[in-house]
Amino acid sequence: MKVTVLVDNNTFIDRYFYGEPGLSFYIEADGTNILFDLGYSDIFIRNAEKMGINLREVDIITFSHGHMDHTWGLDPIIRLFTEAKLEKRFCKAPTIIAHPRVLKTKLYEEGEIGSMISVSKLQRHFGLRFSKEPVWITENLVFLGQIDRVFDFEDQPPIGEVVLDQEGNTEDDYLLDDTALVYKTPDGLVIMAGCAHSGICNIIEQAKRICGDDRVLDVIGGFHLLEPSAHQLQGTVEYFRKLGPQAIHACHCTDFASKIALAQVVNVQEVGVGLSLTF
Repeated sequence: MKVTVLVDNNTFIDRYFYGEPGLSFYIEADGTNILFDLGYSDIFIRNAEKMGINLREVDIITFSHGHMDHTWGLDPIIRLFTEAKLEKRFCKAPTIIAHPRVLKTKLYEEGEIGSMISVSKLQRHFGLRFSKEPVWITENLVFLGQIDRVFDFEDQPPIGEVVLDQEGNTEDDYLLDDTALVYKTPDGLVIMAGCAHSGICNIIEQAKRICGDDRVLDVIGGFHLLEPSAHQLQGTVEYFRKLGPQAIHACHCTDFASKIALAQVVNVQEVGVGLSLTF
C-alpha cells in the first residue's frame, strides 16, 4: 500500500506544491486507487498532476467526514470527470463510500461548513454507498464506519448543527460521520484519519477490533488536537505511550504543542504535501 499526501496545511520544503487548510490522500492498495478526502479547493487535482498521478483512474472516493475542508473538492472532481467524458478521454466510474450523514447540511453560526453538493446531484456522476458499518474496500483496506466513542478524555462539544431532513429539522452536530481508513499489513495496522473529531484513540481502538490486530504500525492524518484541554492531551499522550506505534504522521488539525507532547512518547514524523509512504 502506498499513500501520497495531495493536500495538507503544509508542503515539504523544496517541493513545489500547493497547500491549504484541508486534507486529501491518494492511496494505492491491492490494485485499487482511492481518494481519501478532497480538500477545500481544486489543489488536490493540481498537485496530483505535478506528481504524475492520473485521478481519472480513481476507483473509490471516500470521506472522513462532511466538513468543507474535506468535501469542497467535490465540485472540481465532478468537472474533471465530466470534461473527460465530453472529450472522449479515458476515465473510470468511481464509487463514493461514506457515512450517511457526510453530505448533510452543516451550519456553524451564520455560515454553512458542510458539503455544497447534494446526494441527488452527486448520484448523477458517481456511484454512492453510504454505510454506518465497516466496508472492506479491498481485502486489506477497510472503511471503519461510525466510530464507537469510548474514551471520556476525547469527548468533544458539538460543532454547530446538522440539518437532518428536508423539513429543516436540526440537532447539535457531534460529527457522527467522522471516520477513518485502515490498512492491514503483515507488520500491523496503518490508520489514516481525516480530522478525528470522533477521537483518534477511539478510531484506533475500533481499527484494532475490526481488523483483529493490536499492532499499530503508523497513524497518518489529523488528530484534532487544536489547543486541547490538559485532560484530552494527557489522555492522548498516555494512550500513545502504551500503544507504541513505529511512527505517527500527525498533520492538518494537530497543533505544534500537541506534536511536541506526543514526540515525548512516540516517533513523530514530518508531514506535508508531497509525502509518499509505502507499507
